[in-house]
Amino acid sequence: MPSPSAAPDPTTVWHTLSTDEALHELSVDASAGLSAEEVARRMARYGRNSLPASRRRGPWLRLVLQFHNPLIYVLLGAGVVTFGLKDYVDTGVIAGVVLINACIGFIQEGKAEKALDAVRAMLASRATVLRGGARHDIDAALLVPGDIVLLESGVRVPADLRLLRVKNLRINEAALTGESLPADKDTQAVAGDASIGDRNCMAYGGTVVSVGQARGLVVGTGQRTEIGRIGKLVGEVQPLVTPLTRRLDQFARQITLFILAAGLITFGYGYGVREMALLDIFLAVVGLTVAAIPEGLPAIVTIVLALGTRSMARKNAIVRRLPAVETLGSVTVICSDKTGTLTRNEMTAVQVMLPTGTLQVSGTGYAPEGGFQRDGQAVDAAQDQALQKLAHCALLCNDAQLRPDAQAGWLLVGDPTEGSLLTLAHKAGLDAQEAAAATPRIDEIPFESENRFMATLHHDHAGQVFVYLKGAPERVIALCVPDTEAPAQDDGAWDARMAQAAQAGQRVLALARCEMPAGTTALSMDDITTRRFTLLGLVGLIDPPRDEAIAAVAECQRAGMRVKMITGDHVVTAAAIGRQLGLKAEGALTGEAVAALDELTLQRVALETDVFARASPEHKLRLVAALQAQGELVAMTGDGVNDAPALKAADIGVAMGHKGTDAAREAADLVLTDDNFATIAHAVREGRVVFDNIKKSLLFMLPTNGGEAGIILIAVFAGLTLPVTAGQILWVNMVTAVTLALALAFEPAEPGVMARSPRSPSEPLITRMLALRIVYVSLLMIAVTFSIFRWEVSRGSSLEVARTAAVNMLVFGELVYLFSVRRFTDSGWTWDTFTGNPMALWMGALLMGLQLLFTYAAPLQLLFQTAPLDPASWLMILALGLGLFVAVEAQKAVLRRLNVRSL
Repeated sequence: MPSPSAAPDPTTVWHTLSTDEALHELSVDASAGLSAEEVARRMARYGRNSLPASRRRGPWLRLVLQFHNPLIYVLLGAGVVTFGLKDYVDTGVIAGVVLINACIGFIQEGKAEKALDAVRAMLASRATVLRGGARHDIDAALLVPGDIVLLESGVRVPADLRLLRVKNLRINEAALTGESLPADKDTQAVAGDASIGDRNCMAYGGTVVSVGQARGLVVGTGQRTEIGRIGKLVGEVQPLVTPLTRRLDQFARQITLFILAAGLITFGYGYGVREMALLDIFLAVVGLTVAAIPEGLPAIVTIVLALGTRSMARKNAIVRRLPAVETLGSVTVICSDKTGTLTRNEMTAVQVMLPTGTLQVSGTGYAPEGGFQRDGQAVDAAQDQALQKLAHCALLCNDAQLRPDAQAGWLLVGDPTEGSLLTLAHKAGLDAQEAAAATPRIDEIPFESENRFMATLHHDHAGQVFVYLKGAPERVIALCVPDTEAPAQDDGAWDARMAQAAQAGQRVLALARCEMPAGTTALSMDDITTRRFTLLGLVGLIDPPRDEAIAAVAECQRAGMRVKMITGDHVVTAAAIGRQLGLKAEGALTGEAVAALDELTLQRVALETDVFARASPEHKLRLVAALQAQGELVAMTGDGVNDAPALKAADIGVAMGHKGTDAAREAADLVLTDDNFATIAHAVREGRVVFDNIKKSLLFMLPTNGGEAGIILIAVFAGLTLPVTAGQILWVNMVTAVTLALALAFEPAEPGVMARSPRSPSEPLITRMLALRIVYVSLLMIAVTFSIFRWEVSRGSSLEVARTAAVNMLVFGELVYLFSVRRFTDSGWTWDTFTGNPMALWMGALLMGLQLLFTYAAPLQLLFQTAPLDPASWLMILALGLGLFVAVEAQKAVLRRLNVRSL
């Protein structure tokens, strides 16, 4: 025997050991527990039964790192330039944008770090232990390996336990395994390769005792528990960069290099070749820099994301990280947990197998709504005597209660299986109080795992006494005599019906009845184990898929996304639910099979397979990583602590907010307040709209910036007078960024937004077709601006008038282009083009008002060197603007003929 202070082998597989072997391994007496001295020694060795806090970056470092972004560098550079030009308004706007972005990132990162806190909170706060032969109620953090813990109904298991003694013990392990039903527990050792859900001799920290009592040996505390192992996985997962962040970073680096190169080349050519005055060429390069930087882009992106966040919140999806809004639009694979996400997490009786035939049961969940059908024809439950007999047994041999609730609909108090039988009886027209009054319960034998049945003794007011029995079919049928009224229903026939139900993923219960001698007041095991019962029938139970989830899966598949179900449930049940959801359930894999595959094989299998069962947190992590390695953008949904690592590792984690655990919510980017998979489809649609609007903002801003920069470049290289000054370019950028570009943030969805395939995660922000449009419109902007400038000069207008006309031409060109850019390639010659976004009309009107002030207000004339324009100038601006609109629409028509529908 090891010495009292000897440490057990850390590789010990506790569920493979007998109770005596486990006690021997930890050197403890099951009847007395540990002594105070031994507890102190083990506490010094193993530490507290809690999860350690992870090392985190301090708040100041987190805040400073928000500025570590290439696009922010460009903005800061633009701010320095505008400050040097004494344009304090633009400098303030740019500084505000930078600070707002930093604050948003700082807040969101702080929220994300709560994931480990939520996992840590899964461990119980108190525990009842046996120490020195006496019971003690202690802080659960003070538990050590070798402690004897006492469990009872309703308590949270405080550490990982090897069960030593159990009585009618069932534990809700949904947070760890994803199974909707409480697991029956016993003390028998199991195979070493058994999954967590099959380790019936273990009770794991963080799970909850549904019914029964037990005594268990602490074999794992703190980080050595299953909860601790999951917490470690969460801490090790590195947060991923979102597609939007990645694309914007890449774009920022590219535009920074472009601006620097263009500025240096222009300065060198102007000063060295054209021999321009140093101040003149310097101002021209400053104007070029200001023109080329899309300083309003981060603000517009933030606004678009914020509007998308608000829209999702109205549809029960709460965004915890702002860029996650756009990420949803790029998702190619959705990996979903089953229980509570695709299904209701409410056991439902779906089939009643009577001696006289089989009935289908409609309705889902615990709401007593629905009825019975035989071969598609409605059955009057009140007139079906066989159904009434079975329903009475389901109602009376039952300890559950159902209560109406204003918010949740119906609340179950008790075991989910018994709740489903109670609902079945209500659907058959029975009333619990009336039935209990007519046939009161006298005695009972509660369900115990070794018996695998529950029995209740009743009497009616006519003196009849009888027993109702429910339990495992093979156990109950063995206690039944052949039914003389249905001789064809022998044991073989019942076995065939059970096998068919099991193949459909149903859990089957048998219900029976027997008469007892008048005056019987007590029930013994001898009364039950005698073969004397009449089989009333079998009930098939299942946690059914949500109706809306079936529709949402189909919508996601039409949108080009693959939906995969990853659950801790049994493979047969998972496959059956998968088929009902429209997934490819053939070839469903277990977590054990996943663990046996090498990385390359897993990557291939992960793409081909839609249903994975008996999956542990490590299996889920490997599957997410395998899909990502294949270039897929993965969304992971879940509600349990076992889902937290995969939620954090996925490109976007989606947690259930209503029935989900805090660990899942804190690890996720998106929280669904209605726990409905269908909400994900709505969120994906909104994500696509968000990205479209960001792309439209780019499609609007870059050609206008390109046009402005091109005007300066052509003027310098051609030795022409600058049509616009640096200050006037700043004005254009400022007024259009806060008006026209902002209007695109309110764009509604493009037609068929959910009919197209997801974008490739590797697709650059500026695609080839988008770049073609940018260059084309930039050239148009340059052409119309030079045209109006040269036209004004040719008719003898002053330089101030010509430049004023050029600025107004730029602004009006951007205004007409705004309405064209509302549709990527669809025709702009529709009434909806001009009325479909009211914000665009309001912003256009505001812009024209600002331009009138720019042209005619004396203070602005003095500040920007502008002059009034005559009607002829305005007519020419209008004509050139309409020509620009026609030219852009002509290019869109060519793209449509080439079947290009998106840029």
